[in-house]
Amino acid sequence: MAAPAISLPAAYSSKTESYVDNKRKEDIRQANIVAARTVADAVRTSLGPKGMDKMISTASGEVIITNDGATILNKMEVLQPAAKMFVELSKSQDAAAGDGTTTVVVIAGALLKQCLSLLSAGIHPTVISDSLHKAAVKAVDILTAMAVPVELSDRESLVKSASTSLNSKVVSQYSTLLAPLAVDAVLSVVDPLKPDLVDLRDIKIVKKLGGTVDDTELIKGLVFDKKVSHAAGGPTRIENAKIAVIQFQISPPKTDIEQSIVVSDYSQMDRILKEERNYILGMIKKIKATGCNVLLIQKSILRDAVTDLSLHYLAKAKILVVKDVERDEIEFITKTLNCLPIANIEHFRVEKLGYADLVEESSLGEGKIVKITGIKDMGRTTTVLVRGSNQLVIDEAERSLHDALCVVRCLVNKRFLIAGGGAPEIELSRQLGAWAKVLHGMEGYCIRSVAEALEVIPYTLAENAGLNPIAIVTELRNRHAQGEINAGINVRKGQITNILEENVVQPLLVSTSAISLATECVRMILKIDDIVTVR
Repeated sequence: MAAPAISLPAAYSSKTESYVDNKRKEDIRQANIVAARTVADAVRTSLGPKGMDKMISTASGEVIITNDGATILNKMEVLQPAAKMFVELSKSQDAAAGDGTTTVVVIAGALLKQCLSLLSAGIHPTVISDSLHKAAVKAVDILTAMAVPVELSDRESLVKSASTSLNSKVVSQYSTLLAPLAVDAVLSVVDPLKPDLVDLRDIKIVKKLGGTVDDTELIKGLVFDKKVSHAAGGPTRIENAKIAVIQFQISPPKTDIEQSIVVSDYSQMDRILKEERNYILGMIKKIKATGCNVLLIQKSILRDAVTDLSLHYLAKAKILVVKDVERDEIEFITKTLNCLPIANIEHFRVEKLGYADLVEESSLGEGKIVKITGIKDMGRTTTVLVRGSNQLVIDEAERSLHDALCVVRCLVNKRFLIAGGGAPEIELSRQLGAWAKVLHGMEGYCIRSVAEALEVIPYTLAENAGLNPIAIVTELRNRHAQGEINAGINVRKGQITNILEENVVQPLLVSTSAISLATECVRMILKIDDIVTVR
């Protein structure tokens, strides 16, 4: 007699217990990785000194030509959430180091490619994530051991580092001018009391159309990209200037609330005009009494900062006027002039003024600028006047100069230099590969994949320079195995040389930041197994 069939509840069924649908999780993870890698591939061709430039056309019709990774990704309209993380990754690198914005995305893309093959081999995402973290920590240690210390007094090394950053830009032919300019600008704003901190907001970049990038100059003082308000024939040049930065209007006051004043006869109108004249004249007398002869007037949104009548009286008082100074420039101006902004005519005092040897208006290209030089007790700020033949060149020169300033800032924060030209990446790949052989199990397998992923930088540098990437990377591995840790790709000569001797150097902070941020972003993408849309 057959044994009766016993039907167990679903809860006790081992089959139901162990069955989990992993297909959707794998699909989501794969979709995220593919989307993020597409973003990385988009900027990969612009890596290195021989990298290609991108022409970006915005919806408003604006055209930008650049090969700066952060700018390209910032302007791209990315919709997929994981791909957006790569755009944020590039912004993070820009904030942390200022340079290496393309490198960080290319490394992250290569790591994701390796992760895809590790996932298909059945390795759990958490194991891969932990291995990536260990590899990143080890990589930072290896890079630090390779680094060469540098002193801020060694101006030549700082210039070399800034030149390396500029060599991969559209304006690379002007690197001999822009690199020393960037170094001098940063060193002039370093505070001896806080030698490790540099605030790039203390360096103002003023763009002026006309001339070429060769005409770019560093000005110890202030520059305004506007002309002097001399509608009433006021002065355009003042020596031994006493400068006031004012945040009030030299114009007749308005009523506080919306209301209309009805004037019924001419005598009332004359009285209003007479009161207006007396009001403005009273203000200008108070200004003149302090000896002030230059006025910088903040832009006003409530009413006109100055009227034709007030300009007429100011011209008679021989006071030079620059109006429509932006609100966000006030802090920089007052810091430079070592003066205080004046918010009310009642607070207009001599001790709030700034002093300079010369304030003058000069013609530049098609327009005019106002220069303030010879400032007494000048704050730790500086101004760079960028010139160019068209707006595209000026904008790219400004972006390139910003990267060069960031590179010098990195060296002030962390005073170590490292070789460029793919040398640190191939050395990392070699040492991580050797370390992976010592480790056991899945961890060693994952770290070997990280080592392979890092070879993408020298491979891409060679590919973008039109060299044979496989032959170059193989030769590079061989040279590093023989102990030449500074051997890198010299794209100008098309061969492998000691890259430190070729003066191709970069700050340690750029490389360590790129590795740390790339692995952090990849680990986050790996851990995502579902996308929930909330409407």
